[in-house]
Amino acid sequence: MHGDAFLQLSVVLVLAAVISLVMRALRQPLIIGYILTGILVGPSALNVVQDHGAFDAFSDLGIALLLFIIGLGLNAAVFRRLGRVVFITALSLLLVVGTVGFGTAQLFHFTTAEAVIIGLGLFFSSTIVIAKMLSDKKEIGRIHGQITIGVILLDDIVATLALLFVVADSGGSLSAAQVGMLALKGVGLLAVFSIISWRILPKLSKYMASSQELLFLFALAWGFGIAVLVHKVGFSIEIGALAAGVMLAPLPYCAEIASRLRPLRDFFIVLFFVVLGEGLTLGGVGSALWPAIALSLIVILIKPIVAMSALGLLGYTKRTSFKSAVNLSQISEFSIILTVLAFGAGIVSERVSTIITLVALFTIASSTYLMQYSNRLYTWLEPVLQIFERRQTREHEKRNKSYPLILFGYKKGGHEFVKTFRAMGKPFIVVDYNPDIIELLDRQHIDSLYGDATDPELLSELHIHKAKLVVSTITDMQVNAQLVRYVAHYNKDAVIICHADDHNQAADLYEMGATYVILPHFIGSERMGMFLQRNGLSKQKFAEHREKHIVTLGHIANDAF
Repeated sequence: MHGDAFLQLSVVLVLAAVISLVMRALRQPLIIGYILTGILVGPSALNVVQDHGAFDAFSDLGIALLLFIIGLGLNAAVFRRLGRVVFITALSLLLVVGTVGFGTAQLFHFTTAEAVIIGLGLFFSSTIVIAKMLSDKKEIGRIHGQITIGVILLDDIVATLALLFVVADSGGSLSAAQVGMLALKGVGLLAVFSIISWRILPKLSKYMASSQELLFLFALAWGFGIAVLVHKVGFSIEIGALAAGVMLAPLPYCAEIASRLRPLRDFFIVLFFVVLGEGLTLGGVGSALWPAIALSLIVILIKPIVAMSALGLLGYTKRTSFKSAVNLSQISEFSIILTVLAFGAGIVSERVSTIITLVALFTIASSTYLMQYSNRLYTWLEPVLQIFERRQTREHEKRNKSYPLILFGYKKGGHEFVKTFRAMGKPFIVVDYNPDIIELLDRQHIDSLYGDATDPELLSELHIHKAKLVVSTITDMQVNAQLVRYVAHYNKDAVIICHADDHNQAADLYEMGATYVILPHFIGSERMGMFLQRNGLSKQKFAEHREKHIVTLGHIANDAF
């Protein structure tokens, strides 16, 4: 790297670290700190960044890594099931938000072409902001997270077409044949990727996994290579990186790949938000302020209402509808790119570009807070949100039956509890917030319920006040704390078992009313210590114990299929 670029990067990282420390002390989202860093190092303040090519490359790397890792955790079957829901929600947003944005722009005396660009800009939601927040909150696998990811992928496709039309208007021409060719390329890529994913990758990755370094290099090459290929065909880097991750998701090594890439992702994604803030040009703010505020209110208020209405009519609960809608309450980096290109093509004035930039700044900042505190907001607004829920919901289950044994969370250790419950011969139910897990339990004929362990309505309908034993294998401390408090308050006689990551969390949960707190590392070490005391250093005993362990793991893996 050129010395000047290294110096610029060093200064940016130091400022980002200082501002992030301040944001952490103030308990504010770090994304806001990264964007503020970008504004500070940009031309409107210190003007530190001069090598824009290098920083743009860092930004693209962050985008690709973030979406690639998200793809590693996604199941293509889920998207197939949610296709209709995603399409209807995205179409509703395009028609309503686009129309309202168009009408509002005309009220401010913009031309028809400018109003169309503004309406489209309000429709798009930020792939990177949404993906980063969902990833940080570990909500990618939840139903609202999957709906949101599906909607923003459709956004990206619409954005790609919009950018093509704008570029064509700037001096070229875009025929129906060219649009058809782009669609044909997309279908062709999908077919080729499917064949590679089913036939080639399992064999190739098995060889690559023989070396951790080789697996790491292979993952980087695969993620970036597919992203570039898809981008060259005419789609966005986001779509390509996500597709690369989804193709590797069925492989047994995807968790290892994701864990090794996360530190790299965190570094480059910081630079993405810094570059986003650095690129916010705020010339002529005075005349653009009031239109920007009006358009921001459309994005923050009307856009979520439209999404909630669509999902409610489709049969989703008010919680799922609300959290999906909150996720979509900002505009995208594509919105800025679209207006910049439109300005370069002479379609819109510089004032429109400034307005969209302000709307992006306002809505990305506000949506970051809304997503961060969505659970608390839902609790406050729950009575009002009833109008967005049908009487009979898609996620509704008959819950009149009470269960003496209730298990929250199945993925991490739930299998052993289910095995124990069956041996006890008592009725039990498993509650999980992952639709794939619910589908798996249905195949095993295990009573299960899709829902959130922090939802008081769900806990009430489970008749948790009658339960004898409540077990949580969930690893989220906040979720366990709310669950323990609720059960301890409404059912003082119930035995409550939950997980904690460390001794401090365990002490807090005991104080809240937990009967027993599982510390996985402590229990594992304790059991191994007892084994050593009984068997000494006999390799034969270890080999026997190992074979039993492998057999048990095999049974668990078979149950998953």
